Amino acid sequence: MLRRWILAILMATCGVLVAVTQLADGLPVVGGVELLVFLVLALLLSPWAFPRSVGAAEAQRASAVDGRPIVYWRPGCHYCLRLRFSLGGLARRAHWVDIWRDPAAAAAVRAVAGGNETVPTVVLGDQAVVNPDRAWLRGQLRAS
Repeated sequence: MLRRWILAILMATCGVLVAVTQLADGLPVVGGVELLVFLVLALLLSPWAFPRSVGAAEAQRASAVDGRPIVYWRPGCHYCLRLRFSLGGLARRAHWVDIWRDPAAAAAVRAVAGGNETVPTVVLGDQAVVNPDRAWLRGQLRAS
């Protein structure tokens, strides 16, 4: 569980340290701005930046029923973050599965990614795409 939050915690801690240093140097406004920047980075690197994750089994069942893609991701992955934000509101139409939270999800990704846990990996029906083209995924989400 802590592994999912380590980058966010590190960013927040760095922000506090930088802000305290700036305050000690008599620069409270600079310290406040820098703290805000670090806290935004912490939020972006946390699991909160993504739609609610479900387990791999639940996502597979739901995808079989509604035909929506499954997106396997992990916190701290900048490729996952880029994909998430490029999708905008469409991201909520996919089933998001955190591979660090569900060992079965990590195994599913390894099965289609040559033994690696490369994310983002999108599974749609019987097709798996590692590091998918964002435009392709947007099109799939609009169609579902």
